[in-house]
Order: sequence, then structure tokens, then C-alpha cells
Amino acid sequence: MAVKSNHVTIKGIKDGLVFLLDDQCELEELLSELRYKLEHSHQNILTGPIIHVDVKLGSRQITEEEKQTILDILKQKGNLLIRNVESPPLESELVPEEKLTLKTGMVRSGQVLHHDGDLLFLGDVNPGGTITCTGDIYILGALRGTAHAGVDGNEEAIIAASYFAPTQLRISQMISRPPDEWETRETVMEFAYLKDGSMKIDKISNISRLGRDFNVFKGV
Repeated sequence: MAVKSNHVTIKGIKDGLVFLLDDQCELEELLSELRYKLEHSHQNILTGPIIHVDVKLGSRQITEEEKQTILDILKQKGNLLIRNVESPPLESELVPEEKLTLKTGMVRSGQVLHHDGDLLFLGDVNPGGTITCTGDIYILGALRGTAHAGVDGNEEAIIAASYFAPTQLRISQMISRPPDEWETRETVMEFAYLKDGSMKIDKISNISRLGRDFNVFKGV
């Protein structure tokens, strides 16, 4: 049976109570109603033996101090034992994903190096060797094997290498076999990207033209 007010719902479950707190109203309004309900309402379920309580805040994000305020209000009833407070983490508490992972070594023929995210690889990828990533691939070394970026369908992924002589390039679902003249061109760092449904190659110095969120150095 649920006992409902505008912003606080107290629901009896098999092994205790669940406090469902409205996530749309002002916090002070919610706290005021919670205090009133505990002090003046439903004395039959909020007194007696120890009762386990789960608190659910919906999509409301709260600080540790605000959480403690809620707990202090509930603890005024000595028989309520708070078991869990469920709320989404604050953005400041979220652990940021590592944008670029550094790995070193050599990918030899028959070997496959896979990485979730963007990869900076210091070393060579030999013919017959393969690197696959869900994000971008940056190789500080020679790419003579196969590189597949954006394997989960990310068409904005890129592949860059200090020496660009791949056996095969693949970005998302697009596959490109390089022309023969790549073997004889100058050794300048380049990158591959998708544009208008085809794969393009350009000098690394032009990477800012992609319009992505790169920190571009403009000098002084």
C-alpha cells in the first residue's frame, strides 16, 4: 500500500519501506514535506520495531551535504534504519573516460591489437599485423599492416601514422586499399578520414580542418 502526498510517497515492501521522493520540485520544498510527513502522518508505520528504509530520489542529483540532510530527517524516527539512498551521481563525481591511451611495442604479422577508445601507439605495425580501435588510431611509427578505426560504426574516426604504407585501411565499414605509389612517396606523417562517403588521405598538419574538437595551436 502506498501513502502518497504531492512530493513524498511511502511504500511498504516485503522487508521494509521505500521512500519515493519527487525529483522535480525544489529541494527545500521536498525536505519540508518530508519533515511534516514524518512528524505528523502515518504514525502506524513509522513507529514500533526497526524498519529498513530505501530512499529513491529519481533523477535528482544531490551533494553529500544534501544527502546527509535527508538522512538526518529520517533518523529522527529512531526505528528507521536507512539501508540505501539511490540517486544519480553528480557530474563532478563521474570518472572521466580516458580519451587517449598510450601503448608501445610492435605488432608483428599475425598479431591483432584491439583497443576500446582512442589509441596512441608508439611502434611499428608490420605487414600482416592489425590494429583495431573503436576510436582513433595514431601510430608514431610505420604502418605497413592493417588499421581499422571506428570499428563500432564511428565514421568520424581517423587513422594517422608517421610512415603511411598500409596494407589495408578501414574506418567504420569503409575499406580502402592504398594505391601502389604510396610506397614511393615522401615519408611525411599523414592521416586517413572519411568524407562524402569515401576515404581521404591528408598531411597531419591539416588535421584541424576536420572541424573536430582539437586544441589548435595558433601561436602568438
